Amino acid sequence: MGDAAPPVIEVSQTIFEGLRIRYDERVLTPRAWTALQSRWAASLLARLPEGPVLELGAGAGHIGLAAVRGTGRRLICVDRDHVAAAYASANAEEAGLASRVEVRQSPMADAVRPGELFALVIADPPWVTTHETHRYPEDPVGAIDGGEDGLDVARACVQIAAAHLVPAGALLLQLGVTGQVDGLRDHAGDLGLVCTEVRSGERGVLALFTLDPV
Repeated sequence: MGDAAPPVIEVSQTIFEGLRIRYDERVLTPRAWTALQSRWAASLLARLPEGPVLELGAGAGHIGLAAVRGTGRRLICVDRDHVAAAYASANAEEAGLASRVEVRQSPMADAVRPGELFALVIADPPWVTTHETHRYPEDPVGAIDGGEDGLDVARACVQIAAAHLVPAGALLLQLGVTGQVDGLRDHAGDLGLVCTEVRSGERGVLALFTLDPV
């Protein structure tokens, strides 16, 4: 008796901010409510200094692609998962942005090169606490598990942003609740980043961090 056939992976698609985004069950499903992060990022880019955009934990790439689409900025998408990275590349090509988008399949800590600087860092890291991931069986665990307090990956994003932002650059971070933003303030402050604005969305919150000029 021969080996069983590999499972068939069904490719899904959605329209996100006018972009056709493809993904499958191995990648976190793009949520419509995360468009708030794309819109805020796009408005920030209208006044931020020159420089490319870095998206950490990009998944299918939809948030970053929608953010830079009308700006002319370069986008570096980072995701450790090879499936997510492949979809981010394909979605950039579908959007006509392949010439301005570089996808790096790598752990975040290894993805950004020494001396690279960015005007904006975007991140929608896993923020569900480990003991609550069972509440979301439809989501890949690796895409939602943020550790004991839900902030393990978020702290890494803050550290990378602090080391790679241009002067007057910004980090736009998506989290679950405002209490998690409060939990990051001291860590960010130790690295020279200040939380200057928090916005609540349909689900989750967005926090804007900027380099402390002092």
